[in-house]
Parts: sequence; structure tokens; C-alpha cells
Amino acid sequence: MTAEAERPAAVSACLEVLKKRADFLACARPPARKQHTPGFLLQGRAREAGGAIRIGYTCSKKVGNAVARNRAKRRLREIARAVLLKEGRAGWDYVLVGRKDETANRDFATLKADLSNALAKVHG
Repeated sequence: MTAEAERPAAVSACLEVLKKRADFLACARPPARKQHTPGFLLQGRAREAGGAIRIGYTCSKKVGNAVARNRAKRRLREIARAVLLKEGRAGWDYVLVGRKDETANRDFATLKADLSNALAKVHG
């Protein structure tokens, strides 16, 4: 069996991607919850209307040039696929914010563990 066959689909039917600025802003202001980790910032909020898990990714220009920002976002997408499908809650919005140098260079297994711990704290 090839590695492609073992991997889950790009973005599963359970995960929807946030695209509107208003959704990102809603995750940034109270009563949304935030959890800082060395590799990224996790913002999460429960929506009134249930539904699928929604996820957004962002990296500011502080992270670096376009190549560095895209690399950081690719890594954030991968940890979200690996962890959120198991530990995320339906009806929640999450935003992963990349950090300069850390997101792109931190060990991948450590990033996944950071996301698991951050989710546990955000869900309280």
C-alpha cells in the first residue's frame, strides 16, 4: 500500500476552511478562547449553530516572506488534519496563527503534541 493510500483526504468532509474575515475576527475576540504554544497560537470558539469543525490558518508578514509564510501554513494544515479530526469538537471554529521561525522549524511531532495540549486547554 502506498503512502498516498494511507493518508486521509486533503481536507476531510469533517473540516471546513474559514474564508471570511469576520469568522477570523470572531475567533480573536471574547468569548473566544486562546492558547499560546511555542509553535503557534490557537484561537477557538463554539458557534451557536452546530455543524462541522471549521479551521482557518494565518501567518502575518512577521513570519517572513511569502515562501516562509506558505511553508508555515502547510505545516499548520498538516497538524490540523492529523489532530483536529480526532480531538476537535463539532460546532467549533479554530484559527491557527503561525509564529516567526518556530512554526516552520519546530519538530513536527512536537507541533502535533502542542496542538493536542492547546485543544485540551481551550476546551477546558
